Amino acid sequence: MPSTVIRHFNYDPQTHVLKVTFVTGKVYEYLSVPHEIYYKWKEAFSKGQFFNEYIKDKFTFRMLK
Repeated sequence: MPSTVIRHFNYDPQTHVLKVTFVTGKVYEYLSVPHEIYYKWKEAFSKGQFFNEYIKDKFTFRMLK
């Protein structure tokens, strides 16, 4: 299901960095994200709900823009 909040996301398995672009245009990188979290998020029906429950405020992050 498309998200009304998240435009897209990608994951670097080498660095464990999850990059998330929101529909607002803001881009964040979440650090030390395990592979399992990314793959479960990729398969989740509600991307926004999964993000809020398992990623937001769970990992160190930095805002890129």
